[in-house]
Amino acid sequence: MKVILNILTIFALGAMLSACQQQPATDSANEGHDLDAIEQRGTLVALTDYNSTSYFTYRGTPMGYQYELLQNLANKLGLKLELEVSNNLERDFDDLANHRVDLLAINLTVTAERQKMMSFTQPIMETRQVLVQLSERQRRRNNPDYDGSMQIKSTLDMAGKTIHVVKNSAFAERLRNIESEIGDSINIVEVENIDSEQLIEQVAHGEIDYCVTDEPVAMINQTYHPALDISTAVSFPQNMAWAVSTDNPKLLEAINDWISETKGSTFHMVLYKKYFKDPKTLTRAQSPYLSFKGGSISSYDNAIKKYSKTIDWDWRLLAALIYQESRFRKDAQSWCGAFGLMQLMPETAAKYGVDSTSSAEANIAAGVKYLKWIDKQLADSVTDKEERKKFVLASYNIGLGHILDARRVAKVNGANPNVWDNSVDFYLLHKSEALYYDPELVRAGYCRGDETYNFVRDIMERYRIYTTLIK
Repeated sequence: MKVILNILTIFALGAMLSACQQQPATDSANEGHDLDAIEQRGTLVALTDYNSTSYFTYRGTPMGYQYELLQNLANKLGLKLELEVSNNLERDFDDLANHRVDLLAINLTVTAERQKMMSFTQPIMETRQVLVQLSERQRRRNNPDYDGSMQIKSTLDMAGKTIHVVKNSAFAERLRNIESEIGDSINIVEVENIDSEQLIEQVAHGEIDYCVTDEPVAMINQTYHPALDISTAVSFPQNMAWAVSTDNPKLLEAINDWISETKGSTFHMVLYKKYFKDPKTLTRAQSPYLSFKGGSISSYDNAIKKYSKTIDWDWRLLAALIYQESRFRKDAQSWCGAFGLMQLMPETAAKYGVDSTSSAEANIAAGVKYLKWIDKQLADSVTDKEERKKFVLASYNIGLGHILDARRVAKVNGANPNVWDNSVDFYLLHKSEALYYDPELVRAGYCRGDETYNFVRDIMERYRIYTTLIK
């Protein structure tokens, strides 16, 4: 699962033509895996976990502590960010070892065993491991005859208990060390394809008795599961870091330089507070529009799903368009008079029987009819249905005439008029410049192509995020 977060690349005039016809780099052009090869590729491939702090969507907006850190890092390095999501540590380690990803952006505990397999960055944060269990008060509420025997107040009390942890996590390693320390056995259950937050929820619901996780994650989850007790520490403070392959020393150095600049900065302090200390965390966690919990994008999901079928679009693509247009605000109105969820211009809206007083669902229905009309105009020439969606989005934003102009200019310059990326999008971006402006080809006149270029890019980026996180 990949989410590509693009950073706009401005092409030098002298390289415009060749850039628009650029093909993906071959393996031979990208020999090696360190920073030089990554810079040549132009993309930093990072992997993070999917939960309510690292990476998620909320009311249609991608968010997360690791997500925002990675965005900042990619900007610093001048790279695109290609983000993969996984909650399987064994697979994550394998992906790093085999160079399928450049960076594990997960809060990894630095251990001697792991240092044999990967190179750790400077610490991203410091934390300790804690046991998560129901509070004694909650146990008595559940069972008035509760005798207190299940309460773990120190590591000595863990003897004979069944404790669940994420498979291959540092929590499992720590519990095995505790077994040696207390001279007794613990029933350690390692669970695959799950993360600590899901285990915490199982504890809160009484499905399992105990789990171990990092204290910041436990603290956040306790805010919306107040019946939990997280007071029992099972480790001393430990460094949490990201990891790169052992043969990527230049990448490691660059990330460490960024960490040195970022850690302790206002940006980092605000970001940490936003995800680990802000009271709004509770509101967000209880919302059905948190992808990790409810899987909804907006309160209009049912209507979006209904009308997306009429144009044979994935409903999440239509949702990404609506987010871009109105942020799901049904009363949104632009300076030029566009209104509603789909920001229809009055003239267009009138053709489909709606106005600013129409319902949100009617606005969606009218917008989809307009999308369908655009699609029909392009269907005979842009035959690839997936590719055509980008042309439809662009036309929806700036008008079909400007897109037809850009296609003509692309064709004359030897590019494929039926391909958007690095072809028609390039000529739309530059169609008003003297080098490409030809009155015979540019019939719809002047336009600011950068707005539409970014419009399509941002929607497709958000769509990738939605398909990754919203099922």
